[in-house]
Amino acid sequence: MTKTPSIQWFPGHMAKTRRMMQKNLSLVDAVVEVIDARIPISSRNPELDSLVGSKPRIIVLNKCDAADESANRLWMDYLKKSGAAVFAADCKTGKGLNAFAPTVREVLAELIEKNNSRGMAGRVLHLMVVGIPNVGKSSLINKLAGRNKAKVEDRPGVTREKQWVKLANDIDLLDMPGVLWPKFEDQTVAEHLAFTGAVKDDVMDTELLACRLLLRLREICPENLVQRYGISLETEANEEMLGCSEGYELLLRVGKARGMLISGGEINTERAAITLLDEFRSGKIGRVTLELPTEGSI
Repeated sequence: MTKTPSIQWFPGHMAKTRRMMQKNLSLVDAVVEVIDARIPISSRNPELDSLVGSKPRIIVLNKCDAADESANRLWMDYLKKSGAAVFAADCKTGKGLNAFAPTVREVLAELIEKNNSRGMAGRVLHLMVVGIPNVGKSSLINKLAGRNKAKVEDRPGVTREKQWVKLANDIDLLDMPGVLWPKFEDQTVAEHLAFTGAVKDDVMDTELLACRLLLRLREICPENLVQRYGISLETEANEEMLGCSEGYELLLRVGKARGMLISGGEINTERAAITLLDEFRSGKIGRVTLELPTEGSI
């Protein structure tokens, strides 16, 4: 099986973001944590608990339409049992975001009641929006605000500075840049982050990453691969295949099925790898969840 070299990505601005989060926590009433429904374990920064402390927290299970529907239900139940306030959404389309304001008011009910008793009814509630890169924080804010206030691109590391965004229902959001943690101890977590685009492709071997993704998809949803690319998933990986791994053999088949040939009839595996990753990230390979909840998942 193809082994992926160690994946690490922690640019300097992320260390600045950690300090920025700690400095601004006193300004907010609660923290909204956006996670990726396809990788709910890997997309949670393990440092977040210590960073935000005891602040009330709301978890948004984003990109729910790209994840397996039954897995979404499992994760919702699991996260709720852990005591978190959670709802599923697709922040690009706005699906599920009607639950946002009611959830905020439920979580901050005690504070709202206290404000009312002090003659401060309607006091603006302040929330910090956090999460790893490319998880959909800016899309969430733009949909809630009804206008493009936060810069959005389908790549990590776009938001670099904090910004306040005012909503129409007495809620202000503090948009924070995405932040990872300094070292990925678990390379399965690192791979999942790379598969979904939370880590810059520039720091990895794209073809090797695509090979690993193909093996993972063959394991958990083989029918999706067959339906999307019309390829056989049986592999040999013998000397006649020039020592190629099973994942590389599958990548060759994807490239051939798409007619990605270069001079001499050779298959353009780089192009095939980029296409595979793009189509997985955009949901064209179907609804896929790479992680399921187990005892002690989070």
